[in-house]
Amino acid sequence: MADTTNTAHFNRARSAAENPVKRFFRATEIDTRLLGMVGAMLIIWIGFDFLSNGLFLTPRNLWNLSVQTASVAVMATGMVLVIVTRNIDLSVGSILGFVGMIMGVLQAELLPQVLGFNHPATWIITLLAGLSLGAAIGALHGMIIAFLNVPSFIVTLGGLLVWRGATWFVTSGRTVAPMDATFRLMGGGTEGSIGATASWIVGFLACLAIVASIINARKQRKRFGFPRRPVWAEYFLSGIGCALVLGAVAVVNSYPWPTNIARKYAEANGITWPEGGLFIAHGIAIPVLIAIVIGIVMTFIATRLRFGRYVFAIGGNPEAAELAGIKTRWVTVRIFALMGMLCAVAAAISTARLNAATNAQGELDELYTIAAAVIGGTSLAGGMGTIAGAMLGALVMQSLQSGMVLLGIDSPLQRIVVGVVLVTAVWLDTVYRARAK
Repeated sequence: MADTTNTAHFNRARSAAENPVKRFFRATEIDTRLLGMVGAMLIIWIGFDFLSNGLFLTPRNLWNLSVQTASVAVMATGMVLVIVTRNIDLSVGSILGFVGMIMGVLQAELLPQVLGFNHPATWIITLLAGLSLGAAIGALHGMIIAFLNVPSFIVTLGGLLVWRGATWFVTSGRTVAPMDATFRLMGGGTEGSIGATASWIVGFLACLAIVASIINARKQRKRFGFPRRPVWAEYFLSGIGCALVLGAVAVVNSYPWPTNIARKYAEANGITWPEGGLFIAHGIAIPVLIAIVIGIVMTFIATRLRFGRYVFAIGGNPEAAELAGIKTRWVTVRIFALMGMLCAVAAAISTARLNAATNAQGELDELYTIAAAVIGGTSLAGGMGTIAGAMLGALVMQSLQSGMVLLGIDSPLQRIVVGVVLVTAVWLDTVYRARAK
């Protein structure tokens, strides 16, 4: 009893003597690297908004930014697991293009001959075929890497060339369009958004989920005797999380439909056109919801399932993981199969947004996906990375591109900037790891 009292007294004394900022971060357990990335993103946003005369931080641009980020963010969640296991996947952009072309041909040319145009089952069959094809391609890469011991760099570099060439051969270079009407909803736009009311419902449900997860985490810590955060820290995290969610919903609900589309909607539904115009909010875009759901699922897989623990164990020490009984080869196959499925989801989003399947689809996406994961804190040395960080990294990368487009910067210079940012991110990761040791 005396020892416990002395320890508690010592902890209180140490907390009192500690720097207030350090005490705050220790109490809230906020990831300082993630916070630093948020700060960098805010600086980028404010800088581009100033240089573009207030065009960047408008509801319209932020809504478009979220939609443009979705496909790369989806692939970045899988790239985290690939890089954590000390592998790399250079073929994701080509897989996206090939699977997107197959899905385009299915719904625009093949299925209409059997089912007719805009059949309710067309988009389901197309999506399932795309997911199956993506998983098969990824599994093929994984088996070559795991069982033939060919380095992942070489296998996926070959995949980059093979699947990009195969994309051309599917239609001999033709662009395939248009896509199925229901399938197009996955690309966003006025019809591919859920509207203001549904967006607020999603926002409030997300707030309830944030509060419930914090309460559940506190109960679990108490159950297993782990240290708990101070109550004020729990309230602070709940408040900040809910404020960010509801703020994001307010922004997307501030972006109205274009006047011409709103007028057509009013005429079709017998609505009298008001003198000041009809305000119909876009709300959250469907591709953004898809990306968020996949991010949550991938986080659960990486942190809560045995498979996720195996992935990080292999990344930390492959030899020890194998000696511990982990079937490292089959884990590798599953990781690349999962990466292939995520490429298929990204292909569906990209194809639906363009309303066409093209040969250039997904070009350089492998570089942006890898850059997003690395900027998000995934270490190329393996064993370290977070799904949330990778998705935030994708948003940072797309913010840079969107801002440079608004400023009218040429494409070659945009690539130079992306390259510099990627190298800087890897250097900062090296410095961080050196200091951590």
